[in-house]
Amino acid sequence: MSDLDYVLDRPATARLGLIVLQVDETIEGDFRRLLPAEVELFVSRVPSGLEVTRETLGEMEGHLPQAASLLPQSATFDSIGYGCTSGTSVIGTARVGELVHQGVATRSVTEPVSALIAACQHLGVARIGFLSPYVAEVSLGLRNVLAESGIDTPAFASFNVAEEAKVARISPASTANGAARLCEEAGVDAVFLSCTNLRTLDILAGLERRVGRPVLSSNQVLAWHMMRLAGIDSGIPGFGRLFEH
Repeated sequence: MSDLDYVLDRPATARLGLIVLQVDETIEGDFRRLLPAEVELFVSRVPSGLEVTRETLGEMEGHLPQAASLLPQSATFDSIGYGCTSGTSVIGTARVGELVHQGVATRSVTEPVSALIAACQHLGVARIGFLSPYVAEVSLGLRNVLAESGIDTPAFASFNVAEEAKVARISPASTANGAARLCEEAGVDAVFLSCTNLRTLDILAGLERRVGRPVLSSNQVLAWHMMRLAGIDSGIPGFGRLFEH
């Protein structure tokens, strides 16, 4: 048998990693649509509870390093995202970064909370209507974290659901109608649709036209922030003002 010659291809434009909750059924598909084709995306999963409470969210802290370590180790990542908005509010943004760095080499780490704050700063937004699928205790913790960063949530509404399987099946129309109601209740600069498992991608552009202001969602801001941290300013058009601003 003869040894064959080979040539190694040049690396992709950017190498991104995503740590997805075991119960999440939405974010992976959204990211495949949000990222340009030339970006490499690798996905790992972290154990997570069937119901969302502060206790089940906090339990992910112990699993994050191992979940990160299951991403390919052949090269340094440009950015890695932890795909849980409420989990980040419980564990803490800095702690999430520390835990991911323990498991894999990456130039940057982000999550939906830091991504939302960056997106609000980018758009000049300080007051948001906040729509959550979760119970009050979980939502309040996230609102407090945002307030500490100078982002007020004067208008708030929730579907008050604890089971992740139900969250993934809340109709986009229900979310759009709820967000539109938020804009009627108080003067807000934008609307945020919280939760990576909530199906929001296909309503963003239409909802922006309906309410006349930016509409942000967990998966949208996370993908946008990961690309910016990786030095990529482009994105797929049609998914909200954030990618066009």
